[in-house]
Amino acid sequence: MAARRTALYEEHVAAKARIVPFADWSMPLNYGSQIAEHHEVRRSVGLFDVSHMTITDVTGTCARELLARVFAGDVGKAAPGRAVYGVLLNESGGIIDDVIVYGRDAGYRVVSNAATREKVLDWLHAHAADFGVDLHERQDLALIAAQGPDALRTFCAATSMDVADLRTFSVRERNGWMVARTGYTGEDGVEAALPVDQAAALWRQLSDAGAVAAGLAARDTLRLEAGLLLYGQDMDETTSPLESNLGWTVAWDPPERGFVGREALARQRARGLERVLRGVVLTGRGVIRHGQRVETNAGDGAVTSGIFSPTLGYSIGFARVPPEATGDCLIEIRGAGIPGRIVRPPFVRHGKQVFK
Repeated sequence: MAARRTALYEEHVAAKARIVPFADWSMPLNYGSQIAEHHEVRRSVGLFDVSHMTITDVTGTCARELLARVFAGDVGKAAPGRAVYGVLLNESGGIIDDVIVYGRDAGYRVVSNAATREKVLDWLHAHAADFGVDLHERQDLALIAAQGPDALRTFCAATSMDVADLRTFSVRERNGWMVARTGYTGEDGVEAALPVDQAAALWRQLSDAGAVAAGLAARDTLRLEAGLLLYGQDMDETTSPLESNLGWTVAWDPPERGFVGREALARQRARGLERVLRGVVLTGRGVIRHGQRVETNAGDGAVTSGIFSPTLGYSIGFARVPPEATGDCLIEIRGAGIPGRIVRPPFVRHGKQVFK
């Protein structure tokens, strides 16, 4: 089956992007230099096509009850005009996907990952039948993100929509657009969901206002510096939020709320964790990569994600290790144990090192 194309595919081709397959989509990896794109986001404003994400509207009188069942977080935080990040769990407490739930005047909007599209839609439909809720995948919408310290100013300059006063994890809707401030780069930013036939015009307006196009490669280095996880590497259906540094997203109150996976999480919490997700930084030479063995003072672990950090100038990553692991470690790179250190993410915020 041919890879799907976003409404901005021709814009990427015209900009001479390197197009690669990603989660059944043809997406821009970079537009020449992923390092330059990364730095542009940290210093000014970058422009991302994230239309491959799955957008699902949840409506009906029992929409909140459905989400309270399938979403481990507090859906009450997604009041109209607000958004909340969290996870969908299976019965064993494993992560089906991490999502953002947006509160609207008429129901909710759920944005999930491209690679989990069918799995998430099937899961939502399987539970929606019990609540009489309507689910509508919004393939008629594109999703564009402007990220960086100049993102809000640039978005306001490029559009007639003033979002300068939009709070973090807030949402504003007008004329079929939904603009939110739920960025994933460790910088300021806005994301606009809008009709596909208006996407190219917004992309050009933002470009003309100074935003620089950035691809998947920069998106990965930016999110890892920001301490944000990638589904399929840092978490999946075999790992729980407690094991993935996402315990803070689980709403245990009220105790009578029986969200999917609650009992399994409660058992895991009671018996204690055998592995946790930690940040790692390399103090020797090399680059941390997925799958590398990590030798710690409490036993071995493994790298889940790793990159060379353009902002910091050395390699960083995540590793799943024993909970008692602290301090110095060795990361196996090409058969050699390279010195590293276990730290608490995030690594970078607003262009500055923040871990200790």
